[in-house]
Amino acid sequence: MLAVGVLAVAGIAIPAANAAQDSTPTGGSAAPAAVPAHAVTGYWQNFNNGATVQTLADVQDQYDIIAVSFADATGTPGQVTFNLDSAGLGGYTVEQFKADVAAKKAAGKSVVISIGGEKGTVAVNDDASANAFADSVHGLMQEYGFDGVDIDLENGLNSTYMTKALKSLAAKAGSGLVVTMAPQTIDMQSTSNEYFKTALNVKDILTVVNMQYYNSGSMLGCDGKVYSQGSVDFLTALACIQLEGGLDPSQVGIGVPASTRGAGSGYVDPSVVNNALDCLTRGTNCGSFKPSKTYPGLRGAMTWSTNWDAAAGNAWSNAVGPHVHGLP
Repeated sequence: MLAVGVLAVAGIAIPAANAAQDSTPTGGSAAPAAVPAHAVTGYWQNFNNGATVQTLADVQDQYDIIAVSFADATGTPGQVTFNLDSAGLGGYTVEQFKADVAAKKAAGKSVVISIGGEKGTVAVNDDASANAFADSVHGLMQEYGFDGVDIDLENGLNSTYMTKALKSLAAKAGSGLVVTMAPQTIDMQSTSNEYFKTALNVKDILTVVNMQYYNSGSMLGCDGKVYSQGSVDFLTALACIQLEGGLDPSQVGIGVPASTRGAGSGYVDPSVVNNALDCLTRGTNCGSFKPSKTYPGLRGAMTWSTNWDAAAGNAWSNAVGPHVHGLP
């Protein structure tokens, strides 16, 4: 989803894993806080691509889930590691980073490690790589204090083995695990797609799917009509596919760029995001598409990135954050 250059293209009642979050703490830190019923997710850039450089401590308070972007692949299939870009981030040290993760968690935030991105090449295609993925992500959780993992694989995903990997990770991490996903629009057009199948396979441990409504072009809505990105209808009619395809409303979020510089296409004014949230949760402020019912439990919204948000004066989080937190 998020790229290193421009941006890539992140039933079930609220899963117990995310409603209570009473797991044995990882890394010896305090038990993770529960993800709010309505949450804002933001991707934090572990690199400098022209957006505002931030430490994790600088991330705006409106963000409830912070996805650290990105983990790096190793020479072992499925295995990931994390390399803080200290040089690119003005001398930010690993010790400071770990302390900032702990401080965010103490403030009630969730911090997850994101896997993939536009240029990510992590492949989980067999039992060995699924085990390597689970073991290495759990190791990063223990080392840095991460609450979980974000799946942002844009170059293919095998539902069989990613499901195994995430289930194995959940067994290691306990019920406090936060699992987020950031599929592209094409990945969630049908329940037969590998990404959608993975989300449904792990819905008992899934926190939220924040589909990327950008860098996309036109797509089908749940009514079979074609909608163009950049409109409230694009957001609502495509979210409807997930809402009617088996995900709980608490597992659906709207992912958009924080500014025109954050993506190649698909930026919408924050007011459009808020209208889409209103349409889906309250049945108000809809465009031409109006869902047949409302989904007041909708989880919220996501943006790429907290850095591009900061570069635009925090306009996105200042507008969308309070709106998400004020949903029914």
